[in-house]
Amino acid sequence: MPQLPDDLDAVAVRTWCSLALEALGRERAEIDAINVYPIADGDTGTNLYLTVESAAAAVEAVFAAHETGTTAPATADAVRAMAHGALIGARGNSGTILAQLLRGMAGVLADGGDAAHLRLALTRAAAAARQAVAHPVEGTVLTVATAAAEAAQGDEPELRAVVRAAYEGARAALAKTPEQLAVLGRAGVVDAGGRGLVAVLGALVEAVTGQAPVRGPRTGSGKAAAPVDGGSVVGLPVGGVPVPAGGALVEGPLDCPEDVDGGGPAFEVIYLLEARDEQVDRLRTRLDALGDSLVVVGGDGLWHVHVHVDDAGAAVEAGVEAGRPYRIRITHFATESGHDVRVQAEPAQRAVVVVVPGDGLAGLCTEAGATTVIARPGEPPASGELVDAIRRAHAREVVLLPNDAALRHTAAAAAEQARTEGVRVALVPTRAAVQGIAALAVHEPDRGFDEDVVAMTAAAGATRYAELAVAERQSWTMAGICQAGDILGLIDGDVAVIGADVPATARTVLDRMLAAGGELVTLVLGEDVPDTLADALEEHVREGYLAVDTVVYRGGHQRAPLLIGIE
Repeated sequence: MPQLPDDLDAVAVRTWCSLALEALGRERAEIDAINVYPIADGDTGTNLYLTVESAAAAVEAVFAAHETGTTAPATADAVRAMAHGALIGARGNSGTILAQLLRGMAGVLADGGDAAHLRLALTRAAAAARQAVAHPVEGTVLTVATAAAEAAQGDEPELRAVVRAAYEGARAALAKTPEQLAVLGRAGVVDAGGRGLVAVLGALVEAVTGQAPVRGPRTGSGKAAAPVDGGSVVGLPVGGVPVPAGGALVEGPLDCPEDVDGGGPAFEVIYLLEARDEQVDRLRTRLDALGDSLVVVGGDGLWHVHVHVDDAGAAVEAGVEAGRPYRIRITHFATESGHDVRVQAEPAQRAVVVVVPGDGLAGLCTEAGATTVIARPGEPPASGELVDAIRRAHAREVVLLPNDAALRHTAAAAAEQARTEGVRVALVPTRAAVQGIAALAVHEPDRGFDEDVVAMTAAAGATRYAELAVAERQSWTMAGICQAGDILGLIDGDVAVIGADVPATARTVLDRMLAAGGELVTLVLGEDVPDTLADALEEHVREGYLAVDTVVYRGGHQRAPLLIGIE
């Protein structure tokens, strides 16, 4: 049996994230199915799951990068990674608030993980979450977070006792949410966001004590009801349309009046934003005037913005004026029979979902008809993000291009999840963006699915790939010893060239690759690479390889200054 932690160290944080993801994985369908307020979009549990999945992936990355092999990473690194991962991967109202709760906790736990620090962390987290919400209302996840923090206060010196107290306080508060928010009381339900927080705190109890909190049996299909934490009952009718039965779970916006049923803005707008604090203050004021359900979380130059508005363009423009918005997601709602539902168009027959390393290639692939997921430096997409993209593609058949060997298992998990939802998914194991471009170039949606997949796979496989990178430290490579600052030329994933500057290294890489033949060179330039480099490399290819054509794309903000493909 593993030794139980005396304080919340990096290993305990890792265990907590893993257990929280498992808990939300078990319970998200149950939460989704009875998500009836303010819109019956059935995604609260899924949003929380995707948020925690991103947090857990960030913590795993910290452990993977830790090089000593004998000791764990520093606690501060683990909790900060957890908070950052949740921030960049937050989904929906509840996921955004959960990200702020984790960020508030991380700010304290980075200095220590004993009982006293945890008490303070819970208090700071609850306060930070309230501050992030434009118009807090009691009877929501904010109430549950505050109750957890208050229940944890005292002089108890043991971490285990503090964690259990916080969990029990959250459970008790969750059971009372229908008494605090009139619309929940009328429906006989509890808040779904608060229910998710109870699951996350229950995972913390298990991580610290080694014992999972006792929970009632899971709800099955049909109209059977089962008890859940807090003593309420969930009714799950056939067909996925939730009908409260005695007591259930529901997520409400934190800024809607209690007497409002149905109606509301037409769009949900979410984006990450790079901006200064004073710019975000003005952004909050502007978005608050545009719509409701406004939550802005983050800090240190990176923010996550969530708002419901009628004018989605104005919400995005406000972000542009404040800083640099990216990962923009806009969901359209429509009113039908007095209830808000997501608009569902007839699915397309086939779509392509492609992971790209920068905005430039995202625009290129979008013009070609693909649904894109941007993998920014240090922020690889989680499987949930790929599943979300497959859903957004809204097609019966989907070809998935991960464009990164490291995303193989993530993409496979996403494909498997999408298949359980009735989508036919083919995973083409592209290992680089240039292979994805080659595959997309031969995509023909009008031919048979299998034939299309074979053609795209063949095109990707016939494309050799390379990239240039800057060495971060001295290390051994297949091409010899490199020093920090050296330019590395990687061919098919392995270091083949060590150079002093980008132009010379790029020419050497091209020569080595074209020595084996080729008809087309694809160059993808990073954001800070001048056009003169592309001109020089085009001339180099033209002079040395008369039968080879060159095409150049701008990749935008990507990890590598230059990507190369040879077909």
